[in-house]
Amino acid sequence: MLADAAAHKQLMDFFSTGTQLTYKKGEAIVRSGDDPQGIYYVTNGYVKAYAITKYGEENVLIIRQHDDIFPLIWAFTGLHRDITYEAMSDTTLWRVARSEFLDFLRKNEHVVPVLLDASIEAYRLHSERVNTLEYRTVRERLASFLLSNIDRFGVKGEKGIALAAPIRRHDMASSINASRESTSRELAALARHGYIDLKTQYIEILQPEKLRELL
Repeated sequence: MLADAAAHKQLMDFFSTGTQLTYKKGEAIVRSGDDPQGIYYVTNGYVKAYAITKYGEENVLIIRQHDDIFPLIWAFTGLHRDITYEAMSDTTLWRVARSEFLDFLRKNEHVVPVLLDASIEAYRLHSERVNTLEYRTVRERLASFLLSNIDRFGVKGEKGIALAAPIRRHDMASSINASRESTSRELAALARHGYIDLKTQYIEILQPEKLRELL
């Protein structure tokens, strides 16, 4: 663990030699179809990665937060899918050139396991999303979405576990492949049953065991 902590700090120190950037909520960091200008390290805020479907709808793939690095696939392969990275809140990042990033890793191979762990976690999150989409009803998919985000964004709230990330209903709907209207309707139903609370700053999970029973 101490070795991992040291490698993680070295990685942060490396990124801090790059360019610090700030983005306002809603600003695009990397646009679909454009090659990224470098590798990004999130120090503050939230970034969502999404694709646009053939029907012109947003499809949220993953939400990045502090200490996340992206886009790693492009970093190692040079291949970039048609994905947009957009700030979900005021966000601060460090950016380094891809060539500098790869050169740093070649000279500091002990840091690679930290990135491997990050890649495995991203794969796990994508797998969880695929599992969520396999549920037939919007209510089931919504329950799965809420539960899967407790570990990432859950903090102690006023009454339960608050998902302390600026996830809008639009983001939830696009992530679970549902309309905003049906997502709002099911959120209201879960609130009426006392499973969640929508009256606080962030959605609070009051009875996670009840959500699990829906699955």
